[in-house]
Amino acid sequence: MTAVAAAPPRAKRRFTGSVGLLALPIAVWLVFFFIVPFGLILWYSFGEKPSLYVTHSNDVLSLARYVEALDPAFLTTFWRTTQISITGTALCLLIGFPIAYWMAVKLSPRARGIVLALVLVPYWTNFLVRTIGWQITLSPEGFLSDFLNAVGVLNGPLQVLYTQQAVQLGVVYNYLPLMILPLYVALERMDHRLLEASRDLGGSWWSSFWRVTVPLARPGIMSGMILVFVPLMGDYITPSVLGGASGSMVGQMVAGQFQRAQNWALGSAMAIVLMLAILLVVIAFGVLFKLIGVALARFRHLGDLDRTGAIS
Repeated sequence: MTAVAAAPPRAKRRFTGSVGLLALPIAVWLVFFFIVPFGLILWYSFGEKPSLYVTHSNDVLSLARYVEALDPAFLTTFWRTTQISITGTALCLLIGFPIAYWMAVKLSPRARGIVLALVLVPYWTNFLVRTIGWQITLSPEGFLSDFLNAVGVLNGPLQVLYTQQAVQLGVVYNYLPLMILPLYVALERMDHRLLEASRDLGGSWWSSFWRVTVPLARPGIMSGMILVFVPLMGDYITPSVLGGASGSMVGQMVAGQFQRAQNWALGSAMAIVLMLAILLVVIAFGVLFKLIGVALARFRHLGDLDRTGAIS
């Protein structure tokens, strides 16, 4: 009996050890490709550029690079980056939610696989190549400009390339699949009988959407917004190809300090400020979703009280 009773803890230890071994590659990847680079960037940010031909020096540690990073030019570009990122995330949500809902609820299982493959097709192409495709499309000499002039929409070349609007269009196109996929997973796992029950109980499409669909899809919404917003804030390729001077973003300023100015200390300070700002915005997103959840719960509670009063 003692031997039998002692078997489950050993099995549990073996299972825990197996899980630890499976997590080892992920831990190694995080250490070498996130923690170590982040530590180097943080260390460089306290240094300085001692001379024209030296990229950095940490002989004297100070916070001067952070003060230098927060100059008006950086703050203006940072505000533009935040605007583009928040607008792009909102547009991806507004476009991606109906697509994900249609895929998860309206399509047959066979058709879902085909449409899901079509959503993933752009990711089989290089990010830079896709962005250059939009550069060709939006150019004043491109086929879109010729078409709009031919149908009478424009009376001259298309003047969208190298503007903030071009960057906005490019980021929505590039990051839309990252919003659709988590939304699709959340909506596909949803018990569709709950929608039928809501309608059988007299709920309209709108009330069923807010009381049933949105609460169940909230994890997918939150995941999609983080997956889109975080890389979008640091995007370098899209503004470089489509933005020009009027559509520049913080990622270009950080890269410029490392590549052209060779001022690794200032570039590191800008990168740390950007990461802290992203963290604060993600926390704000979490608080906002918590408040929305409380508001939706209160809305459902008030609706239940109204129905109870009507029945009585």
